[in-house]
Amino acid sequence: MLLARLVDTVHSVGATPSRLAKIDALASLLAQIDPDELPAAIGFLTASPRQGRLGVGWRGIAALDVEHASVPSLRLGDVDAVLDRLAAASGTGSQAERAQALRDLAARATTVEWDFIARVLLGELRTGALEGVLLDAIAKASGRRAETVRRAAMLSGDLGATALLALTGSADDLAAVGLVVGRPVLPMLASTGTTAAAAVEAVGEASVEYKLDGARIQVHRAGDDVRVFTRSLADVTHRVPELVGIVRALPAKALILDGETLSLDEDGKPRPFQDTMARFGADAASDLLLRPWFFDLLHRDGRDLLDEPLRVRRAELTAVAGEWLMPGVQTADPAAGEELSAQALAEGHEGVVVKALDAPYAAGRRGATWIKVKPVHTYDLVVLAVEPGSGRRQGWLSNLHLGARDETGEFGGGFVMVGKTFKGLTDELLRWQTAYFPTIQTRRTSSAVHVEPVTLVEIAIDGVQRSSRYPGGVALRFARVKAYRPDKRPDEADTIQALRALLPGGAS
Repeated sequence: MLLARLVDTVHSVGATPSRLAKIDALASLLAQIDPDELPAAIGFLTASPRQGRLGVGWRGIAALDVEHASVPSLRLGDVDAVLDRLAAASGTGSQAERAQALRDLAARATTVEWDFIARVLLGELRTGALEGVLLDAIAKASGRRAETVRRAAMLSGDLGATALLALTGSADDLAAVGLVVGRPVLPMLASTGTTAAAAVEAVGEASVEYKLDGARIQVHRAGDDVRVFTRSLADVTHRVPELVGIVRALPAKALILDGETLSLDEDGKPRPFQDTMARFGADAASDLLLRPWFFDLLHRDGRDLLDEPLRVRRAELTAVAGEWLMPGVQTADPAAGEELSAQALAEGHEGVVVKALDAPYAAGRRGATWIKVKPVHTYDLVVLAVEPGSGRRQGWLSNLHLGARDETGEFGGGFVMVGKTFKGLTDELLRWQTAYFPTIQTRRTSSAVHVEPVTLVEIAIDGVQRSSRYPGGVALRFARVKAYRPDKRPDEADTIQALRALLPGGAS
């Protein structure tokens, strides 16, 4: 299939708010794709190429200066083959090899196709084609039951393979997909709550557990063979030998464990999130040791526990995990939930997750039986630039560039960029800012409208992290728009110094 056909569908999906219309468009597309191109197509639609890490960043893409094709000719398989080439590049000369592969691909793509490819490579495809919508589209295209498709995807951990099996295999083949030790499954996800007390009231009898600012891990053990997977199901076993050793010593022969990991400093406080993630991204040995905390158990010594209620899984986990068990309490008392939340925060962790004790493990789903509760910070920041939207937001100004005031002149004075966000913007706000920001434009580039730093917007964040990308050395985490603040002046904006004070250990 021509890539242009998939890109047209992506634009159509992004332009409609209707879930049913998204499913219909994607189902029609999937039914027409050659079976050998299906896994690649699913990777493109989810901005998660089947090859995994490709060694391509925004700087490499931004540095390209090529003339694009005028007529679409790229097929899905052509793009997939170039991604194979990118993934295989290693050693001396690999950077130049990747750059040449990108130039060749960019030259064969039309402008519209290249914009799509770049967003896929950077994981910035925002079309509304989320995995839940794709699963329903796969079910419709294949004529299989949505529940069967969803469970097969959960237990295989591979949406592309699930699509191929659903569309080319039998109903029995799809239903036969089961839990396998050594093959990662999609992790169960939590919705967001406001307070621990409210979350306990919502789920009833609950396990209230620490929420760490760490990395999600899923660990499989079959005898002495231990494998460690990330939230995205990447295999990082060779990078975390200390975790392998801990699980190999647990009192069991076969396990599938769900948990988090991070590193503690000399005072027993959690180190920054980036320190943990750096361990996952580096092959070199590190003196920084990771510690696991396990909060769920999906399999133990031949017994699948996926469909058992959490009270059963937690009891089995307690017997296995020992000191590596995630701290928590089982309670139906909202006050007890609040007490554990305060304790977790005092120890430097993010908050708590409140889980219904009677609920099974719903792999790959974000439901109402797990509720995460973290404190939310709000800051008044200045809009520095706005990016044109894509997909459903085509024609509107969407993604905001946010700046904090440099009160001391430490970073050159004025306003220092600290991040971007498009989250929280209603259609009404999109229309307003599309009309407003060009009236205060200072310059325009192909990627953004730069504006006078006079507009304040209230931004909610979960915190900040150290960043070399921005001049203030700090970046917002999970930023979303709460409201514009026309009642405030630019000199009332919050400062880069205040944001840096949120860093673990302060701004040092």
